[in-house]
Amino acid sequence: MADDLGDEWWESQPAAAGSPARLNKDFIIRVLWRRPSSRNSSGPKPSGDEEGRDTEMMQQDTAPVPEPSQETKQVTVTPMECFLTQAKETKEETRKTKKWKKKKISEILAKSEPKPGTPGDLQQLIKDHYSGSRSVIELEELNLPDSCFLKANDLTHSLSSYLKEICPKWVKLRKTHSEKKSVLMLIMCSSAVRALELIRSLTAFKGDAKVMKLFAKHIKVREQVKFLENRVIHLGVGTPGRIKELVKQDGLNLNPLKFLVFDWNWRDQKLRRMMDIPEIRKEVFELLDMGVFSLCKSESLKLGLF
Repeated sequence: MADDLGDEWWESQPAAAGSPARLNKDFIIRVLWRRPSSRNSSGPKPSGDEEGRDTEMMQQDTAPVPEPSQETKQVTVTPMECFLTQAKETKEETRKTKKWKKKKISEILAKSEPKPGTPGDLQQLIKDHYSGSRSVIELEELNLPDSCFLKANDLTHSLSSYLKEICPKWVKLRKTHSEKKSVLMLIMCSSAVRALELIRSLTAFKGDAKVMKLFAKHIKVREQVKFLENRVIHLGVGTPGRIKELVKQDGLNLNPLKFLVFDWNWRDQKLRRMMDIPEIRKEVFELLDMGVFSLCKSESLKLGLF
């Protein structure tokens, strides 16, 4: 056995209790691999440093691996907090809401009583409208004399009672009027529906006078021009847009006009007066430029605020 180098003598020997043969087979193989056998004794021997390294590696390989502690086994997961930030309102949004609140007329009227219109209100509107397009001298020329204004409605009159007060000689004027394409009195309002209401409330004032509807609802301009050319009309009730169109087409002459009454204090469903609506206000001033200012200064035309 000793002479046969190919035999593994440590495996054929009977293992005694407590003998080195009981060592782990892997450990023996590592020792043989680290140190050369007696057959290769003629080769170079490892130095002291190499032997120290081998023993250290052997100790590291044979050292028992420590079991993980309970602290390392239990993995604690801390919950992450998530914060949601609300979008900040911009300055434009806050300004829009403020402007919208200021435009509500109903809130203002609910806290205050309605005030009747005065000639000063019309004078101020004229200045505000023409201040951007007229010079200072031209604005002074637009100032209407106080003598051209009639007594304004104090919110206690009906239309018939107000007209009787400002025009007590209506019957005499009606009888002397014989010119066609003209009227003695014009009543301007904001809509056709309002014009029909005013015509129905004229029964106590008009008498035998002929009243004409001057608005654009279901009535063409040509038909109204022919009607004015063929008949004598004493009183006209309508909107400023249609009245202005009739004056442009020479269907209505303003020179014989004696009274121009504004439906000033009446308010619609949105609580707007006639002069509060931008479109109506623009048409009113365009009509005033068509000769009404000159007639007022000559004191042949009187203005009333109903």
